[in-house]
Amino acid sequence: MNIRSLNRGDGVVLGAAVLLFIASFLDTFDKSGDKAPNAWDNLGLVMSAYIGGVIGAALIIVARTLPQPRKVVGLDLGQFGVALTIFAAWTSFWAIVDPLGSFSDAFDSADVGPGTGLILGLIAALVLAAAAVATPLVPALKGGLIPAPKPAAPQPYGAQQPTGYGYPGAQQQTYGAQQPGQPYGAQQPQPAQAQAQPAPQQQAAPAAEFSPFWFAVPVPRPLFSEDGSQAPVAELAPGTWYLAVDQRGGALVAQTQDGRRGVLQDTSGIQRG
Repeated sequence: MNIRSLNRGDGVVLGAAVLLFIASFLDTFDKSGDKAPNAWDNLGLVMSAYIGGVIGAALIIVARTLPQPRKVVGLDLGQFGVALTIFAAWTSFWAIVDPLGSFSDAFDSADVGPGTGLILGLIAALVLAAAAVATPLVPALKGGLIPAPKPAAPQPYGAQQPTGYGYPGAQQQTYGAQQPGQPYGAQQPQPAQAQAQPAPQQQAAPAAEFSPFWFAVPVPRPLFSEDGSQAPVAELAPGTWYLAVDQRGGALVAQTQDGRRGVLQDTSGIQRG
């Protein structure tokens, strides 16, 4: 499980789920002079509106941290969790319309209103469902929740101090220059002699080599197979550093933490480490 793959939308989902769980222990309706029950006194209400929403949030978070998507009854684990959060919000709405529910025979409905548990539960359930639905659609919610630590820059391949002919640090002897310790007027090599010596051939400039580097993506992006097929082999998540090991035109060959390699076709907005 990769915790750094969580985004801001997942943070909102987590916060709303905690608030929803707390609301389940508060009064479901407001009745002066009597001890009002909470959601745990009504099994149908607590399991559908409260626990159902918390389980939906947990499924969304688990699906985000798994390297490969899992399916439940034909649905992605995350999609199943979104459906549960919507169902929890729907149940909370009708629970606040009829706060007494199964307690209608024990209390007079004339002076009974929704309690703190129902009101807070409805707000939490609506925020939870809205965050679950909007996270894949709103760019502001796709940013990484936990900032990734900046890795040390990898040593480029073949990195060494250049030497030899033409390098600015190499000492070059100028023709006709007076050498230290040589008597003034000593005969210098004649141009003919200098021309007779074969001139050193200028070394050809080495071909540019790709230097591996760490990078992070701003939004989730698929990593396609290296054989050119459009079948994704992994998904790169924001907040995680990946190693670029090669370049193919405008695309990068990237490697994940578990050793899988693939081609990242969309390299716009990536952050280099």
